[in-house]
Amino acid sequence: MKKLNTIFFIISLIFVNNLFSQSVDEIIDNYFENTGGIDEWRKLKGVKMKAKLNQQGMEIPIEIIQMEGGKQMQIINFQGQSIKAQVFDGEVLWGINMMNQKPEKSDQETTDNLKLENNDFPDSFMDYKSKGYSVELIGKESIDGTETFKVKLIKEPKTIEGKKEDDMSFYFFDTENYVPIAVQTELKQGPGKGLVMEITLSDYQEVDGLYFPFSQTQGMKGQPSVPLIIESIELNPTIDEKEFKFPEN
Repeated sequence: MKKLNTIFFIISLIFVNNLFSQSVDEIIDNYFENTGGIDEWRKLKGVKMKAKLNQQGMEIPIEIIQMEGGKQMQIINFQGQSIKAQVFDGEVLWGINMMNQKPEKSDQETTDNLKLENNDFPDSFMDYKSKGYSVELIGKESIDGTETFKVKLIKEPKTIEGKKEDDMSFYFFDTENYVPIAVQTELKQGPGKGLVMEITLSDYQEVDGLYFPFSQTQGMKGQPSVPLIIESIELNPTIDEKEFKFPEN
């Protein structure tokens, strides 16, 4: 009888694991379907966002560009100047030093980690299995009064201070609309090491058939966060390749 009970326990465990596996794929499928369809997301080659960052009561205009192949650019408009705060051409990560107004390259470890992140454009969950990522449905959890599916995503390890660390995040998908409304990630380095960074996403709006969150906040979980309000989004923008290159001279 004891052996029989063990067999039934193993079968039940396999059934539960399969159920969770199917459920998490359903969540991801519904997410892409409800935000425009997986085929349309695959056609996306780039995104250009114009937004305002609210920093301690001061609104700072910011422009964010993300392109297929990993290229990205963040431009801050500060005191009448357009400053390239962070630029990545697919190989070199650089930005303008706010103190001396000169371009500086980032260290190799930070560059390599950003390259891993940017390889996921336009979305980490797209083709996650072929990329070797692990996705698990943890259960349900309430975020600011909204019931969500809590999904754990483990991507390719990053290098932190010379050591390989799992790149793990928790996504919270609204159970009604199947869109993420929060993302939580434990910081592995810096002054906030060990704390949880939380990004909230809301006000999803349609842009040429695809849906994006036009309101975001970012900060440490349980602490005041920095709001980012997106004013406009342009899909598949034409950007001169020279804009991403480090100014050698």
